[in-house]
Amino acid sequence: MHLHPSLCKCKPVTYNPIKGTPMNLAQPLMQKPLVLHLRKDLVRNIKRGHPWVYDDALASRPDSPAGRWTLLKDRKGKEVAWGFYDPKGQLAFRACVLNKKELRGDWLTQRLEAAKKRRAHLIHNPQTNGFRLINGEGDGLPGLVIDIYGDTAVMQVDGDAPDGFWPKLPVAQWVAQQLQLPNVYFKRRRKEQAPGEVLVGLQPDHEPIIQENGAFYSVDVINGQKTGFFLDQRDNRLKVRGLSHGKTVLNVFGYTGGFSINAGLGGATQVTTVDLAPGAIEFAERNWTLNNLPEGTHEGVVADAFDFFDAAKEQNQRWDLTIVDPPSFAPSQETVARAVESYTRLFSDAIQVTQPGGLFCAASCSSHIPHALFMDICTQAFSNARSRGQVLEVRGQSEDHPYPLACPEMRYLKFAVFAVA
Repeated sequence: MHLHPSLCKCKPVTYNPIKGTPMNLAQPLMQKPLVLHLRKDLVRNIKRGHPWVYDDALASRPDSPAGRWTLLKDRKGKEVAWGFYDPKGQLAFRACVLNKKELRGDWLTQRLEAAKKRRAHLIHNPQTNGFRLINGEGDGLPGLVIDIYGDTAVMQVDGDAPDGFWPKLPVAQWVAQQLQLPNVYFKRRRKEQAPGEVLVGLQPDHEPIIQENGAFYSVDVINGQKTGFFLDQRDNRLKVRGLSHGKTVLNVFGYTGGFSINAGLGGATQVTTVDLAPGAIEFAERNWTLNNLPEGTHEGVVADAFDFFDAAKEQNQRWDLTIVDPPSFAPSQETVARAVESYTRLFSDAIQVTQPGGLFCAASCSSHIPHALFMDICTQAFSNARSRGQVLEVRGQSEDHPYPLACPEMRYLKFAVFAVA
């Protein structure tokens, strides 16, 4: 792990190995299981690696603590998978183990070690120390996320069942020991639930400064969105860096300036960052300065995206490269229709303020917007803008955000680069 010494604000910490970490992390999880039976024939799907079973596929929904160790059987009573149960959520069962032989060993530690091994090139990369170590179902650990920000790991869980199931403290101790990190912090997905919790070390009262492909970012791991930064866009930020030389760049929904910083590092002549949150724009300005980018070549604008585009079109403003990376407009299947309208309008507006011959980058992080629908939205947006697009590249989340082949729903991030006629 590497951090530019002149930028590190971390207090010096002498790391001491933590005593009391169980030798077998999985053993305490595997108490006498609750037994559930499938009502639908999903055995092949589960055995292929799809880890989710929804409530309507179960023969019954017994009352039980969220996160209880559970054995799933088929309609004939044959064992299918072991995992954990959510008695109230629509996603009722998440599979962790498919092969009974795995139960004899420490499958949890084995999964953690495999995830670490797959990220070895990131762990030892002198130009990157911000990355995802554990990506839930993609690493065989459903609902568990661990992101690394320099000397601090941030853990999150996706719902009440993973919260009740995963042994957060032993896992945090394992991460601290394996990566030699002084701090591990548990951050709840919704702040109103409860404050975060220090699992190892001290409360991260500082804002870690991370490095990503040579770019520096100050990250608010306490109050920032997700775990503090959108690590899944790392490769796409680097792509924008390579596209920006000599161009004027507009970054809408810019958050703390990830795409903007890369545009500046790539040689953009002028960069505009738009976000509704004043705090995000302040971060973007600070990150611009942190990277020693030229003063006067970055403008931060606090504005609603739709209002900004309306004003830009009225003033006939144009940029050589526009980037639109909105939040998830479709958090559920019921909201997809409205989300399609919002995405289409935003993308159409962005195309209209892109110079003819310029570039447009469109993104969506909603798993309820599949790739085919996303491309349909982009096609309609070009039509509404009375323009034509040429697809240069279609990309997704960075490699440290893997997903099971049998679970394409987790291929949530879409990022497309278009040439604008």
